This record gives sequence, C-alpha cells and structure tokens, in this order.
Amino acid sequence: MFVPVRIGVVGFGNFGRLHAQTTSALSEAELVAIVDERPQAVDAARECLPHVPAWTDIDEALAKSDAEAWIVASSTASHVSSAKKLLTSGAYVLVEKPISEDLAEAESLAPLVSSNSANFMAGHIVLFNSEFRQLLDEVQRRAPIAYIDAVRHRPATTMQLFAGESPYHLTMVHDLYCVLALTNGVEPCTFSAQSRYTKDGMCDLALAQLQWKNGAIASLAASFLTPGGMAGDGFDRLEVFGRGWSARIHPNPRPIEIWDERAHWPSALEIRTSTTSPSGMLAEELRCFCRVVRGIEPVPSGARYSDALQVQRWLDKLNSMRSNSQQENLRC
Repeated sequence: MFVPVRIGVVGFGNFGRLHAQTTSALSEAELVAIVDERPQAVDAARECLPHVPAWTDIDEALAKSDAEAWIVASSTASHVSSAKKLLTSGAYVLVEKPISEDLAEAESLAPLVSSNSANFMAGHIVLFNSEFRQLLDEVQRRAPIAYIDAVRHRPATTMQLFAGESPYHLTMVHDLYCVLALTNGVEPCTFSAQSRYTKDGMCDLALAQLQWKNGAIASLAASFLTPGGMAGDGFDRLEVFGRGWSARIHPNPRPIEIWDERAHWPSALEIRTSTTSPSGMLAEELRCFCRVVRGIEPVPSGARYSDALQVQRWLDKLNSMRSNSQQENLRC
C-alpha cells in the first residue's frame, strides 16, 4: 500500500495556493503544513484550508509539523534560503523554478543535494503536460531535431504584478526547461539574446537563440505584450522540426475557450484543483514527487537538480547578453 506523503508548502501566493489545494486533494499526499512570512497570507491559508496548520516562520513549522517533504513555492528570492533549511533538516524538497535569480546562490545548494537528486526535485509543470509528454515520445523515435520555436506571451499588466521580474526568469524559463528535455540535456555551443525595454526601463520582450554542434537551433520569445482583451494567462506555443517531420503543441490555452465581453480560457494551464480528484500537469507533478519521496521512481529527467542548474546557467548567459549594447540598440 502507498502511504501518503506528509507534505508542507512554503508560500501561499498565487502558485503556492494551487500547490496547497492540489496537494490537499491527492490520495498520495497529506497536506500537514503551510508557511508564509506574510500574516495576511497565513490568514488566507487558514480560511481556505482550515484543517491545515499554518505558520509565518519556517523554523517553527519545521519544529512543530511532521512534514517529511516540502514544496517551496514562495518568491524566487527566498527559494534558496528556505530550501537550505529544509534540506538540512533531512526533508525531501520540490523547489519551483527558477531556483534563484543568482547562479552562485543556486549552486550553493549542491552540498545538500544527493548525487542522484533523490531529495531534490525542480518544479516544472510543463514536463507533465500531456501533449508535451507525447511530444517527447515523438522526438525520441524520430529523426534528430533541426529547429525548436517556442513562444510564451503574457499581458502587459504582468510587469506591474511582478515588478522587477524579466520575461527571461518569469516565463521563458519554462521553455528553456522544455528545450533541455527535448535535447536530452546536451549543452548548446552558442547563445544570443535581445531585449526590448519600455520608456520606464522595464523589459517587456525577451528573445533568445541557442545552437548546438549538430546544427540544431532553438528560438525562444517571451513577452509582457498581450492586450487586456485577451485572457489573463496569455498564450503559449511550441513547435519542433526535424528532417521530414514537424510537430506543434499549444499548452496554453487548453482547447476550451469562452467569449462574452472578453475572452476567457478556463483551463489555460491544465490545472484543476478539484477537492476530490485534481487533474492536469500540476497534479501529475505532485504525484510524481510523492513517488520520488517513497523511492518508487527517480526524479525525472528535466526536473533533477543538475537540470535546474543547467537551465540556470543558460539564463545567466542570456541575461549577461541582454545587458550589453544590444539592450541599448533596442531600447524604445
């Protein structure tokens, strides 16, 4: 019999709430703790999930809860400090991407992560998207990839909601993880990047190109440019081309679309936090995490600590490039 994994969630913002609600409804898990340093977030957690203890202090939660595994879904700036405390306590940890905005800080977790990443999993829901899983299967049995084209666009209001976050770290990181999985983690040989900036100095468009020794190229675009009339989660598209074949998936929005005074995409990210049977890619990610904790399967390729660091290094290179003269040439 599968013994439910006792899980705590750090962070009760937009995505932390989804993690907590999904975890609480999984038969494979038991949600036993919620932590958020903001008192108003703890109040919201207690109202949403009144049966789950909630704390503002992670040290107190570690001392008083019996969680054996944790999900870190707080702000990116707090990921590493929280993960260090949790890993040091001997817990299994799932950390939402990116691990950090700073490569050296992300690498500082290395002494605490087991060699096979058995105690650390990177949160990356797109790896568990049903269409992407099928795409991976298709790529593995077909000719080598020649070209990958990934676009991920979000509303202009995202810049206000996530002040200071660039499209590289906030949104493009998803597609970089996809590219890593599609190319089996082979390191690109060249990188290039371009950015567009508003008059207020905020980055609203990020472009990146990666190329491999075998000639394969990946082109990625991420923006905060979609207008208010579109749905709040924007849209995503991923295309892959090989010799004699090509494939396209639309992870967001899902097939159901509704219009009235504006467009609505009810299942934009394939996340359903049903109280009885949660489904979609977040539920599958957390079910996988539970199996990892129980030693039933290893951390999947693309979600290991080494994979997260590899993507972090890619982001570091792209960010350094967008800070050079190319940035000035594209400033509006």
